[in-house]
Amino acid sequence: MTWGVGIIGSGPGVAALHAPTLARTGDDFRLVHVSDAGSGRAALIADRFGARSSTGLDALLADPDVDVVAVCSPPALHAEHARATLAAGRRAIFCEKPLADTAEEADRLIAECAAVGALLVVGTNHLFDPAWARATHHLSALDGRISAVTVTLCLSPNDRYHALTMGEPLPAGPPVRRPPLDPDDRELSAAIVRQLVAGLGVHDLPLVRDLVSAPAELVWARPVAPVGFDLALRASGALVRFTTVMLPEGADSLWRVNVVTGGAWVEVDFPPPFVHVGGARTTVRDARGVLTVYPIDRRDGYEAEWRALAALLRGEAAMEYDELRADAAFVTAIADAAAAAVRGGVAP
Repeated sequence: MTWGVGIIGSGPGVAALHAPTLARTGDDFRLVHVSDAGSGRAALIADRFGARSSTGLDALLADPDVDVVAVCSPPALHAEHARATLAAGRRAIFCEKPLADTAEEADRLIAECAAVGALLVVGTNHLFDPAWARATHHLSALDGRISAVTVTLCLSPNDRYHALTMGEPLPAGPPVRRPPLDPDDRELSAAIVRQLVAGLGVHDLPLVRDLVSAPAELVWARPVAPVGFDLALRASGALVRFTTVMLPEGADSLWRVNVVTGGAWVEVDFPPPFVHVGGARTTVRDARGVLTVYPIDRRDGYEAEWRALAALLRGEAAMEYDELRADAAFVTAIADAAAAAVRGGVAP
């Protein structure tokens, strides 16, 4: 069966990411409707992919061809739009990260989905990347205690990759204005760090939770200029270091997760955001120095997360509400703790 998808939102991420991904999953999904908030970009995206377009939510949620709703609106609207989807009787939701602003709000929304049996996938594509499943399988086979995890992100401007993947760019929306970090303004720095942890860290913190099951204790957090953060966590005897910087210009993106155990070193290199070049590259060096480089899977995490929703719709996989709830609580707790630490001046 092929399910019709309606996307709420028309930003470059929809045009460069979700619409092309749905085109690659044509045996499971087809894009049938795109809505915007009045920018006119929905019509341009819809025309490229043979779909309908509208402004606002009503027409999309009333469209009988929409079986699955993808919530790709601004993050502050995710919970509201997911609830509107449930109220319209839809029972399959793909929601971009983060699911909600707070753990409490995420918990309520997940409970509302569970109460009516609605299927929910949150777009944390690294968690779905086949390379991560391969890495965790390797780590489980080693049966070695995790001693250290590092996550390193150096991100170039997204529009570099939007243009690459879309070809003809869409008309620009309102510019995203990020105030420069001011180390003397702790409130502003704390707010920016929290937003970055909740909005970018959400891709990889569920991976960290996979590795260190115990609650994580924040050791330090600090802002990194021009826009970024550096934090350290301790959990289950492991030290976790997470460093991010967003550069207005400069080198290509780097997005890497390293895991060290008593008997191995595992490195997972994710491709730049929005670029459809397959999954991440996994490299393993064991205690004897033997190096194993796994081939790159042709599927990336963007496709795999939609395939995961298809598996739920077909009844081939179980809906794990508790996992979604635990991931949201883990990410939000770290985001809140990091903001509090920056506000209080806790740094290495």
